[in-house]
Amino acid sequence: MKRWIVAVLALGALAVLGYVVNRPNPAASASVPVSEPPTQASPDRSTEPSQRRIPGVRTLPDPGSGVAAATPAQAPAQAPKASSLELVFNQAVETLLSPKAGYEQRQAAWQQLKDTGKLAQAVAELEQRVAGDPHSAEAATALGEGYYKEAGQTDDVREKAMLAMKADQTLEAALNLNPASWDARFMKAVGMSHWPADLNKSQEVIDQFQTLIQQQETQPQQPQFAKSYIRFGDFYQKSGNPDYASQVWQRGAALFPGNEELKGKLAAAPQPAP
Repeated sequence: MKRWIVAVLALGALAVLGYVVNRPNPAASASVPVSEPPTQASPDRSTEPSQRRIPGVRTLPDPGSGVAAATPAQAPAQAPKASSLELVFNQAVETLLSPKAGYEQRQAAWQQLKDTGKLAQAVAELEQRVAGDPHSAEAATALGEGYYKEAGQTDDVREKAMLAMKADQTLEAALNLNPASWDARFMKAVGMSHWPADLNKSQEVIDQFQTLIQQQETQPQQPQFAKSYIRFGDFYQKSGNPDYASQVWQRGAALFPGNEELKGKLAAAPQPAP
């Protein structure tokens, strides 16, 4: 149990995601003020119309007519802020589930959900989506990532452990549905790379990263693919294999020469002895 807690604490620090919108308070609606009619000498009521018109008010009954005064016109109330937040929430969830959304778009959606306090609601919604469509790899991948996000938001060790285990299991289910899912394999590999060495997961981490890199190198290049080389090299560096780390970063830099993070990794890496 102790080893699981240590592993989960490391996983919680991962919380893959990124992306501040302050939640606005609904403004109170304002009523149009009604001006008091000017005081005049009492006219002959036999010839006076039953109602007088006042600018800004529909009608004002004669004080002696016994007719109840009309309600003053109200300014249209502002659209509730809650509805706009709900729209943002729905759009973010659909982005997470869309196979057409890019990696950065999904990370921006996660950040928006975190910033608006909707992360837990999003995870609950994704749980319903997975229950309704258990064959959707996209839904399972998003849910697994959501569990990792939640694990990174809590300091409760037991809750963090449960969320991390659920994340790993859900991502594994996503890979069973779609072994070519880059997001699912990347998150699983990165998550496992943070487990302590005494859990003996090193070879599985290496296998996951190698499979990921082999798959992505047969596909059209995408900017997020550089992250696989960065995190794989980080794992080797942390494991005490700086030469392997440099080799992985060099491979990534050759494919993504404009990636500044890879450049920085190589610049900071120790140079081999001549």
